Parts: sequence; structure tokens; C-alpha cells
Amino acid sequence: MSRPIVISGPSGAGKSTLLKKLFQEYPDTFGFSVSSTTRNPREGEVHGKDYNFATVEEFKQMIDANKFIEWAQFSGNYYGTTVDSVKEVSSSGKTCILDIDMQGVKSVKDKTDLNARYLFIAPPSIDDLRKRLEGRGTETEESLNKRLSAATAEMEYANTGAHDKIIVNDDLDKAYAELKDFIFGN
Repeated sequence: MSRPIVISGPSGAGKSTLLKKLFQEYPDTFGFSVSSTTRNPREGEVHGKDYNFATVEEFKQMIDANKFIEWAQFSGNYYGTTVDSVKEVSSSGKTCILDIDMQGVKSVKDKTDLNARYLFIAPPSIDDLRKRLEGRGTETEESLNKRLSAATAEMEYANTGAHDKIIVNDDLDKAYAELKDFIFGN
């Protein structure tokens, strides 16, 4: 069984875009561990595909029952990866990809035996990230500042050598080529 790949990076760094390209090019190779969240679905998001949407009460019950490999509270919402979601992908014969935040990376490293590989997707700069997030039109000034503060902390953590590779997403095609090289080159 291939090792799971943990991908992290700030919101707006381009993780989703890169992963969509990967899944389109290799539809039968990878499985996405579907995260659980208490945030409301964005337009077009599907329960069970993009996220497993849960109420805060349901999420807290899952925490109490030790259902999560990792979980975090961010911007007023809970996010987490269940043990079952990773096992489901692995048992299907696919390489499991986990898209999680810095707290989640620490948790997977410290509290699991997943033997994962770690990849960090970074924006070219915090200013560039601010422009990307503002361009979404989904952020309030407060949520934008929280995301940028979290991004700064995540980038500092990535620079400690916590990941096997850091990809700066300043050019989508170049970043995608580096992503494929990381996944298939080792």
C-alpha cells in the first residue's frame, strides 16, 4: 500500500486547484480523504464529496468518540479528518491524499502511524495571498486577517523543515509539475 500524502498550505495558496488537476489527470490513482466540517457548504460543494458537513454537536460527539486522526477549530468552524475516511481510501487500493492545516500536520506526525509524506503549497508572498483571498469575494475583513495571520504561522512552520517538500505556487503549470514530481518521483 502506498504511503498517504499530506498536503497543507494556507487557504488561497492553490491546493484545491492543484488537486483538481491531479485527480482529473489520474482519476483512478488517488483518493481524497473527505474532511468533516461544521462550516456551511459553499456554492457547488457536495456533502460526502467535497466535505462531510456536520453540526457542531455532531462534530463534538465524533471528537469524544476519538473518530478523528486530526481536527482543529479555525475561523469559528471545526475541521477534521476521520480515521474511517483514510481507511476507506486505502482499502480501495488508491493513494490517500489528505488536505489538512498546520495543526493537522503536527497531529498526524505526532499521533499516528500513517507514515505519510508531507508537502506544503505556499503562495509567492503574503501580499499575493491577500489578493487571491480578496478576489474570492467570500471573506470579511476580520476573516481575511485571521486567514493571513494563520498563513504567516503556517509558512513559518513549513520553513522549519516539517515537510518533505515546499512548492511555491507562483505559476500553476510549474507548481503542478513539481507536485507530480514529488508524488511519482520518490
